[in-house]
Amino acid sequence: MSIGQNIPHDSSRGHVTGGSVFIDDRPLTQKEVFVLPIGVPAAAGLLKAIETKEALNAPGVLAAFTAKDFHHNHWGTIIPEQPVLVESKIGYYDEPALILVGTSMEALLRAKSLVKFDIEKQPAILSIDEAIAKKNFIYKANPFTCGDVHSAMQEAPHKLSGSFECGGQEHFYLESQACIAYPMEDGQIEIHSSSQHPSETQHVVAEALGLNLHEVVCIVKRMGGGFGGKESQAAPFAAMAALVAQKMQRPARLCLSKDDDMMMTGKRHPFKNFYEVGFDGDGRILGLKAQLYADGGAYADLSSSILDRAMFHIDGAYFLPHTHIEGYVCRTNFHSNTAFRGFGGPQGTMTIESIIEDIAAYLKKDALDIRILNCYGKDKNNITHYGQTLTHNPLPDLFAQLKNDSEYLRRRQEIEAFNSKGTGKIRGLSITATKFGIAFTARFLNQGNALVNVHKDGTVQVSTGATEMGQGVNTKIQQIVAHAFGIPAPDVKVMATSTEKNHNTSPTAASSGSDINGSAALKASLEIKTRLSWLYHNILIGTTMNDIAECPAVDLNQINLSEFHFHDGHVVHLPSGQTISWTELVKKAYLNRMSLGEYAHFKTEGLGFDKARSMGTPFNYFTNGVAVSEVEVDTWTGESKVLRADILMDLGRPLNPGIDHGQVTGAFIQGMGWVTSEKLFYNKEGKLLSHSPTTYKIPSIQDTPRVFNVAFIENQENHQNVHRSKAVGEPPFLLGISVWTALKNALRYKSAEKIPNIKSPATPEELLMELGQYE
Repeated sequence: MSIGQNIPHDSSRGHVTGGSVFIDDRPLTQKEVFVLPIGVPAAAGLLKAIETKEALNAPGVLAAFTAKDFHHNHWGTIIPEQPVLVESKIGYYDEPALILVGTSMEALLRAKSLVKFDIEKQPAILSIDEAIAKKNFIYKANPFTCGDVHSAMQEAPHKLSGSFECGGQEHFYLESQACIAYPMEDGQIEIHSSSQHPSETQHVVAEALGLNLHEVVCIVKRMGGGFGGKESQAAPFAAMAALVAQKMQRPARLCLSKDDDMMMTGKRHPFKNFYEVGFDGDGRILGLKAQLYADGGAYADLSSSILDRAMFHIDGAYFLPHTHIEGYVCRTNFHSNTAFRGFGGPQGTMTIESIIEDIAAYLKKDALDIRILNCYGKDKNNITHYGQTLTHNPLPDLFAQLKNDSEYLRRRQEIEAFNSKGTGKIRGLSITATKFGIAFTARFLNQGNALVNVHKDGTVQVSTGATEMGQGVNTKIQQIVAHAFGIPAPDVKVMATSTEKNHNTSPTAASSGSDINGSAALKASLEIKTRLSWLYHNILIGTTMNDIAECPAVDLNQINLSEFHFHDGHVVHLPSGQTISWTELVKKAYLNRMSLGEYAHFKTEGLGFDKARSMGTPFNYFTNGVAVSEVEVDTWTGESKVLRADILMDLGRPLNPGIDHGQVTGAFIQGMGWVTSEKLFYNKEGKLLSHSPTTYKIPSIQDTPRVFNVAFIENQENHQNVHRSKAVGEPPFLLGISVWTALKNALRYKSAEKIPNIKSPATPEELLMELGQYE
């Protein structure tokens, strides 16, 4: 039985031995050239001209291409407004405007400084506040309104108002944006890309080059990380490489350096959110008004959908009876911000968690009591502010169990005793939750397809639209198919994702890769199982091979499928106990001219959200979890450490607990980095300064919690998903917020009557400046 087993990641051996092939590991082919995009040295203005004569005369440089060389120079997942290369108007500093082509990357890097740009600079918008003042918006969401927030706020005994601000985050995938384009026969292009969305890459390349979709094939074997940064933004770099391949009829390799990747590509959206909250003396939230402002950067990208998800998740794990939530995407002169693990959910959830910390400080209560009081209930107070009812809600149980398992009350007393000693260090403790909606909020994306081919020796190849970026989606699909056929997991191979085998695919995003593509693969496998069961039934009743071979179609009325059990490499007819080996049955099917391959399409049912009313059921289900973090802050330096973290997750029936455990711990640490150390620095002209590991601080092993406990609850109730499993990619990222709220809690021990007010990330500088306000 493969489901629920800790089988190794299908690439684990290759990763350890160096055998896994990433884009830049592909061997150089004859006449292959290298491609270097070059960005503009201005954040806003007009590009008047590009001087390339000196660069083209440099040794090893073969050609240069500009926006005018594209058949179609604009792209965009939602609004096709972003240029592949700057033609005139500049959107952000280091925006690609020129492609240099050469015989080696070394030659291109030497020639880069010889390129001259003639730019008429214009004032740049470099903050959310400035965009708000100028009303420079990409998108304004329809408000989310429920109840009577005006009356609730008027009648509330207590009110707080303020703002919450969180910064962006660099994806910092280990493999930068990378692709190789190969010119094929009849003008076709084959593009190998490190992309989460092969279909979009295919479409952008085809449009940019003036080709039909059937003339472009995009193949994705794996990515060296993605985190959302390769959902949309891999496509324009693929178009650049494909243009070179088309124009020069030579293979073209484009692999960005880490510096160029960080300077040219979008990040997690910074948010600045304003709020007014009304509550009673116990801390029960009676009404919430909020305005969310996301920094979309220069172009639309996926910002509108990211803002929508932030508005969906402004409730966190808490019942809000009366709300009015507004949302805006600001247009600034930064790189076009894009998808990142959580997709707006963290920015929304962190807002309500910060508000709860403020309510607790105001009422001089423990924030955990406020959270438990406001937590969604099981049978009441279980309808979200957008009208979706929570079914089988485990959140109250998760809070109660983690409070007990982590010995929260004892540790709270110990922290109070420690902080009273005046050692120059203070500690804080906080529990936060994740209630993450699983589905694409754009309903049409909730579909996928799979091709399952059983070979004569009984081994199986599976092709789906899912892309492997280290998260283990291929391993889970392998397990699903192996379990369906009752064969060992190693006998199933999940193939590279290719648009010629799986068309019109959705991105591997929204934590839905295993859900959608695994369901499609299971559906295809069950069709094959049905045919094989019919065959075995006829063998058992003595139907001759000739009669079976001549039968025009499988007659399902002849058989009871539940009588056939596929297990341990055999097929068992349960009523008679008779058994046939899997491989023997497969061979008989082939000899009797039965199809051993199947294509299946899957769509998520039951979704429906009315954007005009901001009401409906946008999500298939919710993945839930809670985390408690304990931190220590040096009051002299602002340095912080995470002493302990305990996580309790509801992942339904995990397909692979080991892989899920890795996803939970990795997501938590990435979330912790976002709220503590990962600060993006720009100069006054809008140029990113923190564009390498030396200037941008992701968590290291020394930053991980000294004590780190992860546990899963048992939940058999998620019938909405394949094998009652739950998605795991994004939800635990939000639990990293508990580190930030714990830091905010620690500051309460120094702030006296003042409510701590810090931004995210809570860097040592941020904490030290706040501590300075208390003296």
